[in-house]
Amino acid sequence: MKVVLDKLTKVFPPRGGKGDAVTAVKDFSFEIPDGKLVALLGPSGCGKSTILNMICGLERPTEGKIIFGEDDVTQVNPELRGVGMVFQNYALYPHMSVYNNIIFPLGNLKGEEKLTKEQMREKAEKVAALVQIENLLERKPKELSGGQQQRVAIARALIKTPRLLLMDEPLSNLDARLRLQTREEIRRIQRETGVTTVFVTHDQEEAMSISDMIVVMKDGELHQFGKPQEVYDDPANLFVAKFLGTPAINVFEGSVKGEKLYIGDDCVLDVPGVKDCDVTVGIRPEGFTYDANGSFKCKLDRIEVMGRDISIVSKNDKCEAPVVRSIIDSDMRPDEDSDIVSFNLRPGKVHLFDAGTGARIRFGKENK
Repeated sequence: MKVVLDKLTKVFPPRGGKGDAVTAVKDFSFEIPDGKLVALLGPSGCGKSTILNMICGLERPTEGKIIFGEDDVTQVNPELRGVGMVFQNYALYPHMSVYNNIIFPLGNLKGEEKLTKEQMREKAEKVAALVQIENLLERKPKELSGGQQQRVAIARALIKTPRLLLMDEPLSNLDARLRLQTREEIRRIQRETGVTTVFVTHDQEEAMSISDMIVVMKDGELHQFGKPQEVYDDPANLFVAKFLGTPAINVFEGSVKGEKLYIGDDCVLDVPGVKDCDVTVGIRPEGFTYDANGSFKCKLDRIEVMGRDISIVSKNDKCEAPVVRSIIDSDMRPDEDSDIVSFNLRPGKVHLFDAGTGARIRFGKENK
């Protein structure tokens, strides 16, 4: 099912009638394609969970529309939207068995939709097998690991065959290894069911690894929407560039003179089509190539071995961070006794931004 959010705005009134109203989401519009997994990505407090709550009906938008397929559901009650919800804290009933937790939503069905005990058992066993907990149905939640509890929550959300599956930071309570395993399982389950899914997270690596599309948010506004690799390679602004990527993008003060980019006194790159101005320069760690005669020079701090690649840690007065991180092929290892390390830059991994607004400045082929 396709989902369209059309100019959604959510304003919360001041608490206790004092202070200012809070705009959690502002003029937010995008379309979730049918059968895709879309991640809402952004820092804490950016409005991700508020959008999720509006989609499922727990919150009503101040302005705007929510459309499921061809149906406007903006004012439809949550139980009538056909949405499955997986919460951050699992929200399992501790006194109930796994089986009873999973079938709980089916107990609210009435009329022609009401199921027999045999039908409930059949559906529960089928969805339990999908999330690989079919041997845990008689246990209580306290007898399960965090990852198993999360699978129970997913099974409960799926048992009603929802038109839309919503997940609010479902992996945040798991340790690092379990997060990796569970996110792979979520992706497998989504592909097998084909249900349109919205996944809320502040973890950019998590979002990029399992999503078909990502929505990058800040302060309740959409900054960029697209395929993960495309957003990484072609950030719309400085915020997006800095939010995506591990290690993070290196950010420098720079200037353009005569269609050439300068960082400090080093002329590091041709930037055809860019007028003379001060700029903020973002260089991805993989955007450096080591060259003893390279145009961009930094003070060598140390070299970190990563196996196939190495990470050169250096310093530059124009860098926003304390150190510059450059990832290069281990075959190109520089002399560790040298005080200076020199690089050439890969144009496709260098991004220019307005020094004041952070808006993207395109150059060369990017302008076409």
